[in-house]
Amino acid sequence: MIRCPECSAEIDVDEDEVEEGEILSCPECESELEVSQIHPVHLNIISDDDDDDEEDEEEEVAENGDLPEKEEEDDDEEEDEE
Repeated sequence: MIRCPECSAEIDVDEDEVEEGEILSCPECESELEVSQIHPVHLNIISDDDDDDEEDEEEEVAENGDLPEKEEEDDDEEEDEE
């Protein structure tokens, strides 16, 4: 039996069929969980904080009037095509 480390809900997965690095989702709290170890199965919560930080950084760049690098590259490619 595998339990969510966040809310302790039971996750309906066959312990013999999970692989290290596999991503599971908790049906109760919807946390994304990575299988960090098998025999016994151990799950780590995948933090969404990293994604939020990246979004914050992009917003800061936009507020300064600078375009994010990806958009600049797209603009350069369009100019090259003309």
